Amino acid sequence: MSRAPTYSSLTSPSNTTRRPRDSLELASLASTTPTSSHASRSSSPSGISSSRKISLSGEDPLSPSNPAGRTPQRPLNHSRSFSVTSAFDFASNLFPLSTTAAGYTSIGAARNNGLDLVDGGNLEKHKSITYLNGLSLIVGLIIGSGIFSSPAQVTTNAGSPGASLVVWLVAGILAWTGAASYAELGGAIPLNGGAQVYLSKIFGDLFGFLFTWSSVFVLKPGSAAIVAIIFGEYIVRAFSPNSTSTDPLPNTTVSIIWINKGISLVAVTFVTLLNCISTKLATRTGDAFMFFKFFALLSIAITGLIVAVTNTTLTSFTPNQDWKTTSWFAGTNTNASNWAVALYAGLWAFDGWDNTNFVLGEFRNPGRDLPRVIHTAMPLVILSYLLATLSYTLVLPDKIIASSNTIAVTFGARVFGPIGSLVLALMVSGSCFGALNATAFTSGRLVYAAGKEGYLPAVFGTVGMPGSDPKPLRLSPNSNISSDSSFGSRLLAKMMVDDIFFTPITAVVFNSLLTALYILTGSFQTLITFCGVAGYSFYFLTVLGLIVLRIKEPHLERPYRT
Repeated sequence: MSRAPTYSSLTSPSNTTRRPRDSLELASLASTTPTSSHASRSSSPSGISSSRKISLSGEDPLSPSNPAGRTPQRPLNHSRSFSVTSAFDFASNLFPLSTTAAGYTSIGAARNNGLDLVDGGNLEKHKSITYLNGLSLIVGLIIGSGIFSSPAQVTTNAGSPGASLVVWLVAGILAWTGAASYAELGGAIPLNGGAQVYLSKIFGDLFGFLFTWSSVFVLKPGSAAIVAIIFGEYIVRAFSPNSTSTDPLPNTTVSIIWINKGISLVAVTFVTLLNCISTKLATRTGDAFMFFKFFALLSIAITGLIVAVTNTTLTSFTPNQDWKTTSWFAGTNTNASNWAVALYAGLWAFDGWDNTNFVLGEFRNPGRDLPRVIHTAMPLVILSYLLATLSYTLVLPDKIIASSNTIAVTFGARVFGPIGSLVLALMVSGSCFGALNATAFTSGRLVYAAGKEGYLPAVFGTVGMPGSDPKPLRLSPNSNISSDSSFGSRLLAKMMVDDIFFTPITAVVFNSLLTALYILTGSFQTLITFCGVAGYSFYFLTVLGLIVLRIKEPHLERPYRT
């Protein structure tokens, strides 16, 4: 079998100028025929490196068997002259080819929504994620339990209300900067897998492999397990006899610990089922929880402002008055290590901004929508965090904020009494559940991409049930659901239309099993520390890769530049 020619084996006419390469050029380079006139060689001993498998595994865009190549708009035997120049041998790192039934489109361009996609077991061809879905994913992943628990760490280490607000703002800007860098990489490399794909194609397969195994086996399931356990704890708090108390639950007893873990396992099982059944069901569930999260934070912010103005609550609690008489920066800590801890706590609350890139290959228009998602979600989240933190400060004394790991529940109890404690506990639980759903969705795609790349067994890179036909079961609400059907039936059909069981089921289940294992094993202190160090090490490498890619591939098409 003839192998794909490298860029260095192609000659470039001297009278041509450099310009961005589109996917038709890359398709011409990737396609091979038995009579190819170019020399066949590869930079990989195996002929095709693992970083090309997503692009070239059994789906040659110019193959006669691919319907996308046989259209009146673009006949199969097209002729086109082009020049290819590159600062390094890019043959083993070809980017994905964007094909639609109407022909070839530029990388990252929108697909033709009026035409069906090419059938096959490939999520990148079954594009169903919209701008709103992407927005709900990143918001759902960022707003989990952090803003409801991290204020204690930030306030304690910053030393003053004003300094804590500065920490929250700086952490948000840093997260926004990283997200913007990932937006440029995502536009240039619109594939599922996020940093795994970027590191592989920029620094080599070893870096992608290290990131994959760290994320698949520790970072993603570990963070999901933490969120799931927090969800269980808040559910127990909401429905336990001690739910009216602002003190921590006696979770040191064996019975409470296993009740928490049991509820956590139920939540993981439920979100796993959602993500196995339908992509649209999972994303639209995320859409609903996104609005719920903003509603919860906005409610806290408005309540705090009203209490500050009126100086009244529905309980005997007297709101904090220190912010009126004391400087907001009085007592600010001058120790650099304390500021570092405070900043780390703030960054942990903003973590999750990179996860939308894990599902970028399923975006309908990644080049346009990813930057819009980033630059809409990040300022909204930053503003929501600042308002919530300000609200806590206006109502609760610093000592209470610094000593409470369930600050939202404490806030509700002091302002509204037992009913406020219950409502806020349920709100935090709902926020954690939304984050858990978004984590299951994106982590499953990471495992799927790892299976496609060859970093994990190939079974994890399959769509649908193992051994089954990977074509989706298409539901048509116009033909299957009549206007006389119940509201629930019509809503369910609308949420799941077009992609029943067309999900990476094996990958999602594998991630959920690892998450369940971490839930059952207990302590997370060491795990949290490792997640922070390893996670930000890979963030740094990926952003560095953006600079390296700009130098080595200055003419690569980039729909968005940071």
